[in-house]
Amino acid sequence: MVKIKAISAGFFKCDTSRRDELLFLEYFLQGVDNMIKKERKKPLKIRKLEALMRRLPPFHPKRPIIEEELAKSMAGYRGEQSLDYHLDFLPPKRYFIFHDLRLLNPPHFFQLDTLILSPCFLLIIEVKNITGTLYFDSTFHQLTRTMNGKEEGFPSPLLQVKRQLSQLNEWLQTNKFPAVPIETLVVISSPSTIIKASHHLPTVIHRDSLVSKIESFEKKHKEQKLSEQELRRLSARLLKRHTPISSNILQRFRIDEIELLKGVHCPECRLIPMQRKGHSWLCSSCNYSSKDAHIETLQDYALLISPTITNQQLRGFLQLPSRHIATKILMSMGLKHVGITKGRVYQLFID
Repeated sequence: MVKIKAISAGFFKCDTSRRDELLFLEYFLQGVDNMIKKERKKPLKIRKLEALMRRLPPFHPKRPIIEEELAKSMAGYRGEQSLDYHLDFLPPKRYFIFHDLRLLNPPHFFQLDTLILSPCFLLIIEVKNITGTLYFDSTFHQLTRTMNGKEEGFPSPLLQVKRQLSQLNEWLQTNKFPAVPIETLVVISSPSTIIKASHHLPTVIHRDSLVSKIESFEKKHKEQKLSEQELRRLSARLLKRHTPISSNILQRFRIDEIELLKGVHCPECRLIPMQRKGHSWLCSSCNYSSKDAHIETLQDYALLISPTITNQQLRGFLQLPSRHIATKILMSMGLKHVGITKGRVYQLFID
């Protein structure tokens, strides 16, 4: 049984042994004044694309399409990051904020850029980092972008958030939470983007209007729908049920492992491979020396090939001839492992 009395002005109280609430408290006690309950981190998809770009030869035929996808993904991520400054102006004890949530609503998963919880309503935020002039067509449910005289169509983010709202509602019902109003916003992160529409769209805004829009939702929804206990339970359940996507990037682009560049990459100039000299790695291009450059390279292995590795596989990927040195590297990293001697398999981590 856990008993916690008033914490920092008494916003939360706890007298429970429920697993969900203990999970919530673990996050909550890390910082009472921190309203960010799930931080925004660089998406796993981007990290895999970056690792793939490091490991493909310069003139590999797939590089252009991977570069294009990485650029689009990074633009979306930067757009999401640009909201953080504005969210910092919200009262920290009034809201809980979750970034990049992926939840299962059988048989499909749905993903939310940002979800904000308050006692009176929930808010789904979909961020779009699209420049130029945007036109939202309600007749054909289409978003059109015009830039440099070129017209381009995009899937409607209004339909996207409508679908997210429906899926979140179903998820709440399935998980036995009370009915609560859910608002949606499509936030255009680029301040230079011009927004036009076939009719008034109060749910499409520039990022600078985000705080004032949330304040207007507060005035609209004055009745408390979620008790403190329900907010605790919902926060814990969201964290527990979040399921990151982890696709096989090599299969997706039909790239064989044998096509990847092997060896430790230099953290300074990205040259592959560095040379093992004594207890360090030395770059022949910029003369950078490092004792632990292999750690980033093994993260590339985990991102691209497998989250587990053997001594033999490590020697192949790091281009190490010595089994003894490979064993010392593996042991120095303190990795969890199963098996003994030659059959030992080590669990790699993704920082």
